Formats: sequence, C-alpha cells, structure tokens
Amino acid sequence: MEIAPQALPNGRDPGSISSLSPIYRKKLVAVRLKTKWHRSKRSQRNMEGSKREKTMTDLAGVIAFNIWKLAKEIYTNMEKEEFLLGSDKAVIDILTEIIAFMIQVADRMVYGKLSEEERREFITVMAKQLADMINSNMNDLIGEGEYGQAFIDTLNSRFGEYAECVFVNDEPGFDFRRLLGKHVSDIMAGTDNRWVVEHVMDVEVPNALKKLQRLITDVMGLRKRTVKQPDAE
Repeated sequence: MEIAPQALPNGRDPGSISSLSPIYRKKLVAVRLKTKWHRSKRSQRNMEGSKREKTMTDLAGVIAFNIWKLAKEIYTNMEKEEFLLGSDKAVIDILTEIIAFMIQVADRMVYGKLSEEERREFITVMAKQLADMINSNMNDLIGEGEYGQAFIDTLNSRFGEYAECVFVNDEPGFDFRRLLGKHVSDIMAGTDNRWVVEHVMDVEVPNALKKLQRLITDVMGLRKRTVKQPDAE
C-alpha cells in the first residue's frame, strides 16, 4: 500500500491524503470484531511482550480499533434517540461516514508531529484495518462479497472534502462538523427524521471527539512530540 500526503488548498496546513484507492488492491481478509477475550498462556506472553517498544503499525491498530468502537457508540446513541437509521447497508454507510471523519481528525492531529513516512504508515494501517472491519460486517449483514473497496473510495472522496474545512488547535471547525452531519443526513434522507445534522454536530460529535482526542494524544504520545520542520527542498 502506498499513500501520498498532500498540502491543503488555500495555504492551509496539510492534513489530507491524495488517494487511497490506487493502493487498495489486495483482497481483504475478513476480521470479526471482538471486544472481549479469554486470558490464556498465549495472551500472557503477549502481555509480557507488550513491554517492547510499539511500532507505528501497533499504535495505528489500537486507534483504528477504538475508532470502530466510537463509531458504533454514535450509531447506538442515535438508535436510543429513536432516529430511524434505515437498512443494514444504510447503517454501514453511516458508520463509514463517521469513520472517515475520525480518520481525518486523527490525521490533522498528528500532522507535523510525525515524519511524512510515519504519517503515511499511520493512515495506511488505520484505513486498511477499518476497511477489513467494514468488509467483515457487510459480509455478515448483506451477504458474501467484496465491500472494502467501496469504503476506501468513500474515504478518498472525504479526504478531499475535509481538506477544505477548518481545523484549529486539534478542533474541527463548524464546516468540518457540518460536513459529517450532512453526509449522515443524506444517507437517512429516505426515512422520517428531522434534525439529523444538528444532532450529529451538537450532540454526537462533541461527545465522541473528547474520547478521540484523548485516545490519539495518549496512544501517539503527542504531548512528548515536537513539531517537525518540513524537509528543505
């Protein structure tokens, strides 16, 4: 997989990825999401091995897993608020939009604190692992098929759209948050729902964002990282 980060238009700080779909060619391996595990001798060895220095793949994998959990929390919250989310495919599409938003937030937060090579690996690992999760769940809900590429295609499109949005001091601006609300609302357009955009912007995003910011700051050790100067041309 190869990712080429690019600068944002209009002179803003870089924080987007030019394209993911060309690098997404390998058939995805279905991964069933688990939230609980039994303790075993092997897991004990894994715990002992956890003392080793974590690689970028390790760190990105932790964040990807938790992004999936946060996206599911938003879905669950909206169900409790009696929003009609639609079909199983619509639910996955909504999760895809939430994930795309969170990946963009993560990318903006690490920009300048990781080298471009580290940043490229960080985004690539997250994108692939989350595509695996989407693919696995779509196979369970819709039927056997290849759904990962559609997720990557959506991710590509959203990178370009969010690149135009304001992001300051680790906070997505009004236009950033509204873009997520609009995409979720568009998916739910065939249902009798009102105030979707406002609910996503004013309720779901603030709650999830606090957890996401804390997660990325702690896992990536951002407090200890200094801003890297761009390489001289």
